[in-house]
Amino acid sequence: MLRNGDVVYALSFSPPIAIFQKLVEQQRPNDQWTVSLLDTKARVFARTPNPGETFGKQASGALYDAMSRTPEAALSTVSLDGVALSSAFTRSQLTGWTVVAGVTESSLIAPLWRNIAITSLIGGILLLVGLTFAVRMATTIARGEMLHNLLIEELNHRVKNTLALMQAIAVQTFRSASRDERAKFEGRLGALAEAHNLLSQEKWAGSELRDVIARAVRPFLLSNSDRIRMAGPAVPLSPRLAVVLSMIVHEIATNAAKYGALSNETGRVTLDWEVLADGPTPRLRLIWTEIGGPPVTAPVQRGFGSRLIERSARDQLGGEATVDFLPRGVVCTVICTLDEAS
Repeated sequence: MLRNGDVVYALSFSPPIAIFQKLVEQQRPNDQWTVSLLDTKARVFARTPNPGETFGKQASGALYDAMSRTPEAALSTVSLDGVALSSAFTRSQLTGWTVVAGVTESSLIAPLWRNIAITSLIGGILLLVGLTFAVRMATTIARGEMLHNLLIEELNHRVKNTLALMQAIAVQTFRSASRDERAKFEGRLGALAEAHNLLSQEKWAGSELRDVIARAVRPFLLSNSDRIRMAGPAVPLSPRLAVVLSMIVHEIATNAAKYGALSNETGRVTLDWEVLADGPTPRLRLIWTEIGGPPVTAPVQRGFGSRLIERSARDQLGGEATVDFLPRGVVCTVICTLDEAS
């Protein structure tokens, strides 16, 4: 640390190797996975399986070549144990260390729903490892504004890396899937990325509801920015609410673009919200109203998007979501409790 151009403090962080070995072993989903931590010279210092036989060894073949060219990628590799893997890696800008996760290619020959779960699990593992590193470093080094900003920047970087890796692995996983299924997954992942981009700008202190909605519906307004009218008071949202509401609004808009008011040239949408103060804690009520679209008919069975909206509102927001198929157009209402922080 410098003061007036002079060095006044030197900070160092030297945790035992056993800490990282334990962390890697805890994050391994099952025995089909290989998870490794590599130093700045691409040498293994924590790994599962076979940590003793691989400690100090350099990354093998294709993985080493890819690491020398790019800080993150998804590719097919052969492990130090001689096992064929579908792998992904990302390098920390803060430490120069690289996290590598791979699953045996033979285990990927399974139904599509299992592949989706694996894709999400890879992203979750990398995100958990990244967040754990960031938290450990931040709590070990001296506190201060400089370290707070450093932690936020590292978190933003790791979240973006994780989303990019999830998308890259999904491209390989969905090779046999239809174009519509790939588009749905990429759209949901894109909505999640937009929500995180907005939170990154606000240093993860939360964001404003209007900004969250505007980002979620932006892809549906490329040809006509006036098709969706928004009205409501300023409502600050916690990071948790911002991410979940962004996903819900994206799903509602996607359904409207496929079947409802955004699927033709004449349809319009009104998006209103208000804060209800009739209970012990304030609640948000958001109403999506469509007019001018094709004739409305209730579906015979609910699709995944509708179930995602209802379950997200119920399980993650502690509220409810209802969809009414009225003759003039679909009306979707979402009610949730606002966090105290918001």
